[in-house]
Amino acid sequence: MSEEILINVTPQETRVAVVENGVLQEVYIERARQRGIVGNIYKGKVVRILPGMQAAFVDIGLERTAFLHASDIRPSSTPDNSAAANPPIHQLLQDGQEIVVQVLKDPFGTKGARLTMQLTLPARYLVYLPYSQHIGISQRIGDEATRERLRTLVKSAMAEGEEGGYILRTLGETATEEEIETDIRYLRRVWTSCQERIRTASVHTLIHEDLPLALRAMRDLVRANVESIRIDSREIFNKARDFAIEFIPEAAARIEHYPGERPIFDLYSVEDEIQKALEHKVTLKSGGYLIMDQTEAMTTIDVNTGAYVGRKNLEETLFKTNLEAAQTIARQLRLRNLGGMIIIDFIDMAEPEHRRQVLRALEKALLRDRTKVYMTEMSSLGLVELTRKRTRDSLEHVLCQTCPVCQGRGKLKTPHTVCYEIFREILREARQYGANEYLVLASQVVIDLLLDEEASSLVKLQEFIGKPIQLKVESVYSQEQYDVVLM
Repeated sequence: MSEEILINVTPQETRVAVVENGVLQEVYIERARQRGIVGNIYKGKVVRILPGMQAAFVDIGLERTAFLHASDIRPSSTPDNSAAANPPIHQLLQDGQEIVVQVLKDPFGTKGARLTMQLTLPARYLVYLPYSQHIGISQRIGDEATRERLRTLVKSAMAEGEEGGYILRTLGETATEEEIETDIRYLRRVWTSCQERIRTASVHTLIHEDLPLALRAMRDLVRANVESIRIDSREIFNKARDFAIEFIPEAAARIEHYPGERPIFDLYSVEDEIQKALEHKVTLKSGGYLIMDQTEAMTTIDVNTGAYVGRKNLEETLFKTNLEAAQTIARQLRLRNLGGMIIIDFIDMAEPEHRRQVLRALEKALLRDRTKVYMTEMSSLGLVELTRKRTRDSLEHVLCQTCPVCQGRGKLKTPHTVCYEIFREILREARQYGANEYLVLASQVVIDLLLDEEASSLVKLQEFIGKPIQLKVESVYSQEQYDVVLM
């Protein structure tokens, strides 16, 4: 499956789009004022230990303290899972202790960043593990003979007596020994620089910062099936080409500068697809549709037949809709970068073989995902549970904010509901305070309702409290906002 990588650069933000066979699959966005910090290494200070949670809060100089779990402190050298292999947090850290940590997850909502002391440094084909002697191979490389060959290749490329371990990334499956050695030299230079800064830096200091998005895309996304990397900035094009010549020479010829007047994302309809990815409803080609609800706790996906009526019978219609939905869901997870717990409610199917085929179709479609996904079997109710590793904010959280009117509920109180709340508020005020008259400030739609359908109710209320009630439109008020002023 051929891919193209598009990189759009402005002074405010950099955006990277991965397009497969003309269809947008992934979007990465990095804003100059809100750069992600995943992969950054800091010198921090332990400010609070939580024995009950086997965790600690660490101050690394951000707005909120970051979270460090005991399991992320250092890899255990004990081979079993005994208590000795997992000592309690208070034996590992102390309040006020200075430690070197790396960010695993960006701050999210009200949560601080997630940290680890198991430092890693990524390169093109390898990830360096300074505090481990482990030589690992990506789980996506399944053939055992290939895994053993690659493990031997990495060991032979390492200098004798060299400290630290390595994990060979999926991209390294076809790497040569010379390319592996180039990665090792680069990673050793980076780690030597980090060690020097660790020795001299004070608390809250940034020890190591990951590459900017455009170069990370070159490092992490460029594979053999990537036909071209098109960049609309001459400056970033030059940097990307220099980076490729040094670290990805086979890809240097595929990097192009796009000088066209038409925006590069418009040319490939990426802008339209990004807007669609923010919508609640996803239409299927057959006429069915998905409803996607993202909350802090989980994401739910509901599959519906919609306008699709099929050609044979009901069971076949449901089966075809679910099959198409499985492909679309896998793409939407990547495009929207949805993480955490995901529940998919497929349409109920009577045939066990149909259920099996839908599950296998979803499993196969998820294999193209660069992010680790764990999937359960389909339940008797047609539900499938997924967990997708969350390392950065979803597309919605990057581009949107909680609605200040509905506070994220996605619903507003009806004008009738607000009118009745106003009536109750006036009665409450009349019983507690003496006033000559009352002034109601509300939105246009609520005032219109009080002057029309609820006019008789308003008159009866005035008669009951024995005071006049004046109405005034506040154009800046939302439908739910109102004030009752004592005059």
